[in-house]
Amino acid sequence: MSTFKALKKGEIKVDRFIIPYRIYGNGKLNLVCVNGVQQSMAMWHSFVERFCSDCKITLFDFPGQGKASIVTGPANASINEQVEILKSVVNLSCSSAAILCSASWGGVPAMLFASKYPQEVRCLVLAGMGTRPNKRMIETIQKGCNIEDSERQEMADVLINSFGENLPQKMKERILKQFCSMSKENLRAFCEHGMLIVSAKGLEDIINLSDVKVETILLNGEKDTIIDMEDVRGMAKKMPFCRVVVIKGVGHFLHLENKDVLDVYSGILSEINKKNR
Repeated sequence: MSTFKALKKGEIKVDRFIIPYRIYGNGKLNLVCVNGVQQSMAMWHSFVERFCSDCKITLFDFPGQGKASIVTGPANASINEQVEILKSVVNLSCSSAAILCSASWGGVPAMLFASKYPQEVRCLVLAGMGTRPNKRMIETIQKGCNIEDSERQEMADVLINSFGENLPQKMKERILKQFCSMSKENLRAFCEHGMLIVSAKGLEDIINLSDVKVETILLNGEKDTIIDMEDVRGMAKKMPFCRVVVIKGVGHFLHLENKDVLDVYSGILSEINKKNR
């Protein structure tokens, strides 16, 4: 990222939250990147390096991520609050319909946003997305959340060993550092969110999949241990304009595991650009 400076950066206040954002590039395609749980804008650095010469890319952090802050109220942002945060970011940065690129849980507010505001979404590109936690995810969340606060390294190791084995060593070290430096409030919010995922019956408790009427591409790694492909394909069948792309050689974290995955995104963006002409 050091070779690319943000054209615009700052913070916006959305209800009870302070949301930091960065905007890179000035291309015709508007990309808004939506982080997964306990991720931050940093996860999209290689994405910006690859595409900022052709696209306008907006990054931001949800409450509990990066430098976002909660001014008042509960330590968690509800799914509806996340959708309104996303709406504020899109309205701030995009002069035309946005392509929403999400990672993992970030796909949930992205899909709900698209169902509520379809005129503001050109396409959804959702990575590592499923409708329900599989057995391994449930076991990992339960084990991680039962570890004492003082054993941050053990908690990080549980998560990495379960679904981050394919990450580069530097990325694993970054996750460990993140857990060790996380505030008690954010750690508690992370665990509460994890247990919410475990207790939820599935994505369709939150959103009617048939209401997502924009073009949608589901990207999933063939080595993803916490998303079942049968679930992904079943999800795609319930969405009017959805297709699945399985990427070989990577797991849940896709482009964070191998930068070659960005070639897949490049092909998708090229297709969208041609349709816009």
